[in-house]
Amino acid sequence: MAARRDSGRRRLLLAALGGTTALVASGCGFALRRAAALPFDTLYLSAPAHSELGDEIRRTVLESTATRLVSDPARAAARLEIVAETREKEVVGFSASGRPREYQLRLRVGFRIAAGAPGEVTAPTELVLHRDMTTTDVQLLSKEQEEELLYHDMQSDLTGQLLRRLAALRP
Repeated sequence: MAARRDSGRRRLLLAALGGTTALVASGCGFALRRAAALPFDTLYLSAPAHSELGDEIRRTVLESTATRLVSDPARAAARLEIVAETREKEVVGFSASGRPREYQLRLRVGFRIAAGAPGEVTAPTELVLHRDMTTTDVQLLSKEQEEELLYHDMQSDLTGQLLRRLAALRP
C-alpha cells in the first residue's frame, strides 16, 4: 500500500515538474528555430547542375516561405548564385598499422547574393563546414552511409545559413 502511494506521489511530482518546466520555457521566449522569412517576393536561384544543395534550397524556399522562385533573373527581387559546391574528404588520423582511422569531411560552398538596387551584389563568399568521422575496417558499409548522412547534415546547415543571410538583407 505504501509503495503504491509513493508511486502516485512520484508521478504527481514528475507531472508538476514537467508542467513547471514547460511554463518556464515558454515564458522565456524559447521557440524552435523556423525557416527564415525572406523579405523578397521573388527569388532567382542559380546553382550548378545536379547540385544537391541547390535542390534543398529550392525545396526549403517553396515549402516554408511565401517567396516565389522565378526562372528569369531580371524578374527577381533577389538573386542567389551558388558559384561552387565541393565535397572534400581528408585523412587526419592513422592507426598503428598505417591505415586511416579518422577523416575530416568538408563541404565548401561559394556564393554571391544580389538584392536591392540593380547592380548591388555582395562579394563572392565561401562557407566551409566540416565534420569528423572515425572508421574501422570492419564497418565499411555503415561508414559510407554515415558519411552520406554527415554531408546531408552539412547541406541542411548551409541551407539554413544561406536563407538567414538572405533574410537579413533589405529589399
